[in-house]
Amino acid sequence: MRRRLPIAAGTVVGFLILLSAHPSIRGQETSAVRALTVFNVKDFGATGIKTDKARESIQRAVDACDEAGGGMVYLPPGEYTSGTIHLRAHVRFFIEAGATLFASREKQDYDKEALFYGEDLVNITIEGRGLVDGQSEYEWRLNDIDDRFIRDNQLLMEAAGKPLLRSFPKPNALPKMVLLLRCKDVRIAGVSFMHSPSWTIHPYGCERMVIDGVYIYSSLKEGVWADGIDPDGCKDLRISNCTIETGDDAIVFYSMNWFGPALPCENITITNCRLSSASSALKFCDGNMNCVRRVTVSNCVITDSNRGLAFMVFDGGYISDVVISDLTIDCVRHDWFWWGDGDPIHFNIKRRSEVHPQVKWENEPPAGSIRNIKLQNIIARGKGSSLINGHPMSWLDGVSLENIKLFLADDPRAPIQKVEHALKFRWVRNLKIRGLEVIWEKPESERWESALYFEDVKDLEVADFSGRQGLPGAADAAVSLNQVEQARFRRNRAAAGTEVFFDIRGERSRAIYLLDNDLLEARVPYRVSPEVKPDEIKPQGNLEKAGR
Repeated sequence: MRRRLPIAAGTVVGFLILLSAHPSIRGQETSAVRALTVFNVKDFGATGIKTDKARESIQRAVDACDEAGGGMVYLPPGEYTSGTIHLRAHVRFFIEAGATLFASREKQDYDKEALFYGEDLVNITIEGRGLVDGQSEYEWRLNDIDDRFIRDNQLLMEAAGKPLLRSFPKPNALPKMVLLLRCKDVRIAGVSFMHSPSWTIHPYGCERMVIDGVYIYSSLKEGVWADGIDPDGCKDLRISNCTIETGDDAIVFYSMNWFGPALPCENITITNCRLSSASSALKFCDGNMNCVRRVTVSNCVITDSNRGLAFMVFDGGYISDVVISDLTIDCVRHDWFWWGDGDPIHFNIKRRSEVHPQVKWENEPPAGSIRNIKLQNIIARGKGSSLINGHPMSWLDGVSLENIKLFLADDPRAPIQKVEHALKFRWVRNLKIRGLEVIWEKPESERWESALYFEDVKDLEVADFSGRQGLPGAADAAVSLNQVEQARFRRNRAAAGTEVFFDIRGERSRAIYLLDNDLLEARVPYRVSPEVKPDEIKPQGNLEKAGR
């Protein structure tokens, strides 16, 4: 039998009475509620003074709580500086309002790459209304790393004669804030995590995890690698009611083998969150060796982000069965060294050797896949093209966009300009678009072309779309098709100022049905290139200007 240690801080009955308001307890007799054992870190030697190291005192309190069979470790108001804290099973780590836990800047204070660390634990909690401060520091210097992900941006900056200055963490920026490996029944709630030098919350292989009501902040200008929440191979995860403002990705899903086998990241819900990122607000990461599946995201607001939604697979895994609904997205262009281009939506499948030439293609898995993705009820504003690309060897399959309103405006001050089409689709099959509206706003860009561009697409349905080409009077079409097979366009409407609505090219384009579309505002309803067989274009019931 585990030995029970003397209770350092006694029994806090008053605190427990507050807990009885919880729905699972409400209505029970007070006498039936077991008293909570609290371990105040000050009773173990912590002073609450920032310059006094508190790691040993905090760890003694955690270990005492563990020996007692569980309870609460309590940080009262004050300032505490610590290195790695090893969490234990059945321990609630409570950071009181007015308490700040600082991550030490001294490397010897860490035996793991995290401030909070747990491995193979059950029933652990980090909560309270206090603050965890990673004390990150950054320096600006000329780029000295070969970052293949931003090679295009680097070349554009060089062509524009701009200096390749970028932010880097200073050498003393050490830990992640929370690193949990293979833990179950985890709750992180209420706490504010500020200035993390690396990923803020990183769980691997965790199950039944709740992250609720946390605030995560790092500099959107400087906070490279300071992601918000990075679940890796986790399942039964809920993220809700959080505000996350990060330099790097706000929420990003992995399925990698850094801490063990690559596990499915699955059964995930995200709701009622506000996300901002100088990179991607919500990313299904390129680091996917197994899968990310069964994910729903709803009722969220994305602001001030370099990229809104990103679906990426570079390591042979797959993404499937994802529903994202009821979002507003506001994207802007951040600095050149961040991923993204002010684009609200991004899909990309690659093989790792196509990004990093040191990876040999014969030693890597085939291209991964993205399938069964639904985006619906979204209002998005952006500066760059939304690229929705599969791979020549692995087409996107079963993507749906429904009830989406997309606004685009130029950013003439940005040194990097890549925008062309509002949405560009390539290597996609079973694509459905319903209720999409594209609105071009001022300032305009001379680079703008089509609202919708399709290339190498099979089994396409577009209904109730409204839009025009990017610039009034330009020869570009509102909807451009190149090598598109088996497409049906129903009840779409040419917006005022449309020059050409449909432009159809490519010798493989076939079985294109244009049904019941309102093309009255289009000077040219449809334009077909000579290589397209005339009998492959099948218009019926379309409204056109007289004389056509």
